[in-house]
Amino acid sequence: MFTLTRDDGHQLSTEPARLDLDLVHHWLSTDAYWALGRDRETVGRAFADSLPYGVYRPGDGRQVAVARVVTDGATFAWLCDVYVDRSARGRGLGTWLAGQVRDHLATLGVRRIVLATSDAHGVYAKIGFAPVEPDRFMEYDGRGQA
Repeated sequence: MFTLTRDDGHQLSTEPARLDLDLVHHWLSTDAYWALGRDRETVGRAFADSLPYGVYRPGDGRQVAVARVVTDGATFAWLCDVYVDRSARGRGLGTWLAGQVRDHLATLGVRRIVLATSDAHGVYAKIGFAPVEPDRFMEYDGRGQA
């Protein structure tokens, strides 16, 4: 388990038991363009089989942000489901969270991290993420199939 406290008291933790999965489900299924309508069971399974990162505010410890990493723990990781509660935005928590995830994965030896975003390129660029070569990466996307 990894835990880190920011200067303002916000705490980052990879402890799965601390995650408020009902809240995470609400955020993702109602306010995250990439996961609108995602059911609670899918959110639970996704986080159970991934490395979770929660951010908790000082004082009451309420969860205010989340990220999920799919990784082999040695060479590669996919950073996904990064979300900061609307009430906690504008304080740099998203950039801090993504940077700490990057740094934590580096301690495990992971050197390649990918992510997908439609609207937060600037957040990730601040901490060293760059666009990938379109001729190099491919995907299969079966989300639209029954």
